[in-house]
Amino acid sequence: MSQTERILVALSGGVDSAVAALLLKEAGHAVEAAYIKNWINEDEIIGDCPWEQDIVDARAVAAHLDIPFRVVNLMEDYRDRVVAYLLDGYQQGLTPNPDVMCNRDIKFGVFRQWARNHDFTAVATGHYAQRTTLPHGGYAMIEGADSNKDQTYFLALLSQAQLADAHFPIGHLEKSELRRLARNAGLPNATKKDSQGICFIGQVKMADFFREYVPDDPGPIIRATDETRLGQHRGLHFYTLGQRKGIGIPSNTDGEAYVVVGKRATDRALLVAFDGPSAPGLHTSECRVHGLRWNTPTPPISTCQLEGKVRYRDPRVPLTFTPDPLDPTAATVRFDTPQRGLAAGQILALYDGSRLLGGGIYL
Repeated sequence: MSQTERILVALSGGVDSAVAALLLKEAGHAVEAAYIKNWINEDEIIGDCPWEQDIVDARAVAAHLDIPFRVVNLMEDYRDRVVAYLLDGYQQGLTPNPDVMCNRDIKFGVFRQWARNHDFTAVATGHYAQRTTLPHGGYAMIEGADSNKDQTYFLALLSQAQLADAHFPIGHLEKSELRRLARNAGLPNATKKDSQGICFIGQVKMADFFREYVPDDPGPIIRATDETRLGQHRGLHFYTLGQRKGIGIPSNTDGEAYVVVGKRATDRALLVAFDGPSAPGLHTSECRVHGLRWNTPTPPISTCQLEGKVRYRDPRVPLTFTPDPLDPTAATVRFDTPQRGLAAGQILALYDGSRLLGGGIYL
């Protein structure tokens, strides 16, 4: 960011985006802020939905920094692009990731276009990620300096064009340093706790969300090794591959716990087995991914060695990536070591070392 830009910061009410705005202003940019109003159940709020307090906190930060502030209402876009995706995915037996789609379709999609329409040159967020300029043009995304806070996984489906319009001002900071900067600057939310909610429904448990929006669809709980019926579940959307808690069946007398190993659409059966290396379907060496998106100007076009994150908190693991010769948005992935609990619909983020290249969706 060597030249002065007019940048719109997505101010969430949290301390991360507040420090992002602070750093951009200190760097001399023309900074304005917007709170993205994305989800309110107007009939009945489920659980703890702190959007009202978040707007108050975001407005207070903007006032403290003396930057313009507005609320951008994207509720309809969220319902159409993210909520519908989430509900449809679970009803199909998939395990969707709304946070990844929120970033792709809303923050760096609809919100980015809103900013461009209002003459902003870029948008900025409080993600722990780093954007660098490549020697021959284009941009690269690098993991955040704080390995415990790195959020590049959630940005895996951004394109190069989206990355070109994005700034991540806090990506070079450790969380402790960010808190210190916030306190030193007197930011009103300097000690506010980090949010743990899903991006569009706040502090709402998924089970509560499902009870409100997805009708129960009971079926049998079946032991996969011998087809023994062990009980009945409320609906396959309440469970995901690799889940141990909340299945509703006890461990055996030896203390072995059951784990979800599959979902069978034909009879709506939830398949379980005793957790361990021999549990059928629990560990995956090879899988297909589709919907590939790349943020690198030069995506791989032949078989190569990469690394992948199979979940947000998991470390990168080595894999062999083989593009589909007939479909540029699909590939076969073979892991050097089997991975546990890879559920259809989840996101695989692809890396070359600390550099995020893109990602796809498990079939």
